[in-house]
Amino acid sequence: MTRTRTTGRRARRLLAAVVLAGATTSLLAGCGLQPAAAFVPAAAPGTIKHIDGLPEDAKLTVTSKNFTEQLVLGKISVLAASAAGFDVTDETNVPGSVAVRQLMTGHDADMTYEYTGTAWLTFMGHKQGIPDKTKQWQAVKDEDAGNGLTWLKPAPMNNTYAFAVRKEAVKDLGGITKLSQIADLPADQRTFCVESEFNSRADGFKPMLAKYGLTLGGSGDGAIPKGNVDILDTGTVYTATDRGTCNFGEVFTTDGRIKSLGLQVLQDDRGFFPAYNVAPVLSSATLEKYPQLEGIYDQISPKLTDAVLQELNRQVDVEGREPADVAFEWMVKEGFITKP
Repeated sequence: MTRTRTTGRRARRLLAAVVLAGATTSLLAGCGLQPAAAFVPAAAPGTIKHIDGLPEDAKLTVTSKNFTEQLVLGKISVLAASAAGFDVTDETNVPGSVAVRQLMTGHDADMTYEYTGTAWLTFMGHKQGIPDKTKQWQAVKDEDAGNGLTWLKPAPMNNTYAFAVRKEAVKDLGGITKLSQIADLPADQRTFCVESEFNSRADGFKPMLAKYGLTLGGSGDGAIPKGNVDILDTGTVYTATDRGTCNFGEVFTTDGRIKSLGLQVLQDDRGFFPAYNVAPVLSSATLEKYPQLEGIYDQISPKLTDAVLQELNRQVDVEGREPADVAFEWMVKEGFITKP
């Protein structure tokens, strides 16, 4: 889920996207080329019905970024529009957030799934996110209206930062479920694994600790010895937390490794982390032309929870399945589409 929020693995994609955005947009829009992995199975209507009176030449271009969660969401978008009767151009798997944003603001694509925090912090340039999910969504919806883009209702899934603990250690840590409970633990149990970028961000590790009455270094009730913190590469945090290198590892809330490794996400009960709910974003002109699209994607969004995306991401990242197949199977299971 690029965060272009700008976190470890996602920050690197953003940097690459800045270089590639112009070339990518030119190739996609100017030459009519589609990115790789444009395959999706054929879909027949389910609860998503063929739109009555839809012109035979009704077209919709769907785009997404090029990491697992976005590929799955992109294929869900394609399948939904196909079942509704659109001739869909699949431009998912675009390298980087910037390139996808340019396709949308340039109206070379009609639809994407985007994260509220990414739009607010990266595209719109605000310095701080809004932890309240509804307020964050409303803020980006209002601002993007001026760019000819309409944000539909957000999904429950919130792909933000979090800290997780291995489930087998929960009992030994006093049955911990909330970040605020870390302060109640002995200092030697307050051990953390974080990636280097999060450790140095102005809105990262140290401010998070401060929000929860903890201090890196020093002494006192809320002290965390610097030796209690391991700075690791992106991705290594998950396995290190699972192996007990630390009790609390920095994660992204919809990452499939949370489920596959048996980690438990702690509640951000003081609301430190910004909201990164995903929502369908459509060209306002396209939505005006085909208002039925709102009802189609509003059916899907409530089903996109953290647990659902963890599982779908896991099937791709751990089992090696194709995003299109994972999306298709889930859409059929939920009854949105049927097999032809």
